[in-house]
Amino acid sequence: NTIATMGTFVVIAASAVAALIQLRHMSAGNQLDAILSLERDFRSEPIQNALRFVQTDLPARLKETQYRSELETRGFVDSRVHLELDACNWFNTMGGLLKNRLVSEKIFMDLFGRLIVYYWSALTPVVALMRRERGNVQYHDFEYLAIRAKDWLAHNPEGTFPPRTARESITDPFIEA
Repeated sequence: NTIATMGTFVVIAASAVAALIQLRHMSAGNQLDAILSLERDFRSEPIQNALRFVQTDLPARLKETQYRSELETRGFVDSRVHLELDACNWFNTMGGLLKNRLVSEKIFMDLFGRLIVYYWSALTPVVALMRRERGNVQYHDFEYLAIRAKDWLAHNPEGTFPPRTARESITDPFIEA
């Protein structure tokens, strides 16, 4: 009886270890799928157009009273005119995924940390205008994402290049220009 009980225990323990290993592999696969999906979304035409708009046109547009007024008003804001909303929405979704631990913060920040901080800074005036009527809940996951990105960058100012790996010597052929 004792030998049979011990044998049963060993089989159950081995099954539990195998299940844990399988769960770990499934989790890694899900993380990979999520990151690849985010990368694909990031490269999509609508998001690229929105990011380009924020970088090139938004500062001038925010000087226009009518443009600011449209952002401030509660209700529908036309994202065909306000391309910055596509960027805000994408970052807000990413913040929600990160906040709910559906995506690895380490991997996500390694890929997008600097970008997040840059675009949070560029889009803060838009968020401020929208929060006048909508409150602090507007783009709060984007805000969370930016806070986490700033913290990550403070702890990884040089990124996460493996410390024991020799860096390549890169010559800048345009340094004189």
